[in-house]
Amino acid sequence: MAIIDATPTQPQTSTGAASRVPDRRRFGVLVLAAGAGSLLGRSALAQPAPDEVRVIDFEWIDAARDRTVPARFYWPAASTRKGPVPLIVFSHGLGGSRKGYSYLGEGWSARGVASLHIQHVGSDETLWRGNPLLLLDRLGGAADEREAIERTRDVSFGLDRLLQRDSPFHAAIDRKRIVAAGHSFGANTTLIVTGAQVIRDGKPLGFRDPRFTASIVISAPPFYGETDLAAVLASVDVPTLHITTTEDTIRIPGRYSPVQDRIDVYTAIPTSRKTLVVFQGGPHNVFTDRSLQNGGPLNPLVKRATAEVGLAFLELVHKSDPAPLEDWSETWKPILAAAPTPFQVDMPTSARKRRA
Repeated sequence: MAIIDATPTQPQTSTGAASRVPDRRRFGVLVLAAGAGSLLGRSALAQPAPDEVRVIDFEWIDAARDRTVPARFYWPAASTRKGPVPLIVFSHGLGGSRKGYSYLGEGWSARGVASLHIQHVGSDETLWRGNPLLLLDRLGGAADEREAIERTRDVSFGLDRLLQRDSPFHAAIDRKRIVAAGHSFGANTTLIVTGAQVIRDGKPLGFRDPRFTASIVISAPPFYGETDLAAVLASVDVPTLHITTTEDTIRIPGRYSPVQDRIDVYTAIPTSRKTLVVFQGGPHNVFTDRSLQNGGPLNPLVKRATAEVGLAFLELVHKSDPAPLEDWSETWKPILAAAPTPFQVDMPTSARKRRA
C-alpha cells in the first residue's frame, strides 16, 4: 500500500468523466464573462476578520509510538458558534505541514466549523531539507506503507487529545459531526481512517476510526501497489465529497497518476452517498497554500470554492439539506467542469419550507 503524491510537472486531462468538459479556450471566456471579482462577490463564504478565528498550535507527543504530532487548531469565534461545534480533522499532502491549507481552516472556522490540521512528521516539510541528492530516497521512505499507517494513527491520536476530558474543547465539539479531510497523500489518509483496507497474509489490514461521520477527499492518488481498488475501498461507507481538477496530474520518477485516478477512486467508493466536484483547470497543487504557477487567476477562485463546498457538503450530510450544495453549484458554475449532484436525502420539513 505504498502511497505518494508530488507536484505535477505537466498538466494532463484524462479520459472519462473529467475529460467531458469545456476546453481551455471556452473556460477562459467563461471566467472573463463572470469576472473573478464577481464570483468572489457572489460567494456565500464571508472572508474571516482577524478576530473571528482563534488559531492554536499544539505540540503533542504520542508516547506509545515515541512520535511527535504537531497540530494547528482553528476555533470559531463565539459569534459564529451555535451549540456544539462541528469538527474537520485535516491531513496534509506529502511535504506539507500544519501551517498549510490555511484558507480552509480560516474559511471553515469563520462559518462556525472548527478544524484540526495534523502535521505528519514522517512525511512533512522536512523532506525538502537536507542533501538534494537524497531527496528521492526521502520521498520514497515518506510514502511507503509504514508511514501511511502512522499517518492514520496521527489523525486518531490528534482527535483523542482534542476530545479528552482535560481538553478545554471537550464539551464544545459535536461528536456526531466529526469529519475527516485531506489533500493528496492526506486524501489517502482520510480514506484509510474511514474504512479503506488491504489484505496482508490473508487478513484485512485497516485503521478505521468510527468517530468520523463523513470525509472530504481532495485529489486522492491511487493506492499504489494495490491491483483491486474496489476491494481496497469496499468498506468505506461514510458520505464522501471528492474534489479534483481537469489538470490534477501527479508526476515524479517512478510514480505517475493521471486525472482519471481521482475519478476511479470516486467511482470505486461503494456507497451512493458520494458526490464529485471537478474544477476546469488548475494543477495538483492548486489546493495547497502555494499560489505561484499554480493555476494563475484561477488559484484563489478554486481555494474559495473548495472551502465553501466543504461547508455545503456538511449541510447535506448532517442536516439533510441539499440547498447549499445546489446554490454553490450555481454560484461557481463558470469554473466547474463537473458540478456535484446532491445524493438522496430525507429533507426535514424546515428545509423544505425554505426551498418553497
